[in-house]
Amino acid sequence: MKLDYKVFSGTSSQYLAKKICSHLNCELGAMNTTRFSDGEFAVSYEETVRGRYVYLVQSTFPNSDNLMELLLMIDAAKRASAYKIIAVIPYFGWARQDRKDKPRVSIGAKLIADLLSAAGIDRLITMDLHADQIQGFFDVPVDHLYASTIFVPFIKSLNLDNLIIASPDVGGSKRAQTYSKHLEVPLVLCHKTREKANMVSNMSIIGDVKGKNVIMIDDMADTANTLCTAADLMMENGAISVRAMVTHPVLSGNAVENVKKSKMTELIFTDSIPFDTSKCSKIRVISIAKMFADTIQSVYNNESISSHYLL
Repeated sequence: MKLDYKVFSGTSSQYLAKKICSHLNCELGAMNTTRFSDGEFAVSYEETVRGRYVYLVQSTFPNSDNLMELLLMIDAAKRASAYKIIAVIPYFGWARQDRKDKPRVSIGAKLIADLLSAAGIDRLITMDLHADQIQGFFDVPVDHLYASTIFVPFIKSLNLDNLIIASPDVGGSKRAQTYSKHLEVPLVLCHKTREKANMVSNMSIIGDVKGKNVIMIDDMADTANTLCTAADLMMENGAISVRAMVTHPVLSGNAVENVKKSKMTELIFTDSIPFDTSKCSKIRVISIAKMFADTIQSVYNNESISSHYLL
């Protein structure tokens, strides 16, 4: 007898989970989150999960309540005798802390991996990790999806002449190079230095952008300082237009204002993190719901997922 599955969501990712369920032609599972006056909260499933595959959709974007809620959801599913517990984390927070780059610091990504494993997940489905090696922090299977699946067709639909792909920093050069190779267009890099986190002190362009329509590729936009600085610099160096395509719209602090004030033509990102597009006319959101729905279906049916993804 084939076991069936159910999809549940944490509080902050219901907007995405409902779209995923729409593609799967199933109802979003019923959950209840009880919050106490001191900030503590508890979760409970309002329907049986005994013997079922349970998919838990929750991005761990700020604040840390989203992570804690996911951990409680995993624990509750395990104690309710779920057959398999699959964490669906479109945006995996703390991924920038993937190594010790100076003495006496934590490796946050490994800690989060340990917490999820200890809570009881059997598999992780995520997208565009800040560092690919984070997959090795887990002792359970990790399905690592790529936003290029939806970004590449979108880039082609723009029908831009003199297209060029750019990386806003050297660290993202491998990701940008993959797009460049697939689209068969040139690649330029931006070299930056920082005085402190989220603050770019100096930037230079490696390559020629004059007369080009530039698309910058990155995995996330936090304050958007790097993207805006790079866009302004490219326009000053003769670019026709500069668009940025990022997977995860963290957009903290003055990020939206930075985008509005910049010479960037457009900022395109996925709905891995919720965002109100009415805040900025330069911003466009592309949904990842179908991609995750297809992956959930393939994982459940023990089918390969590699055919779904371009890069």
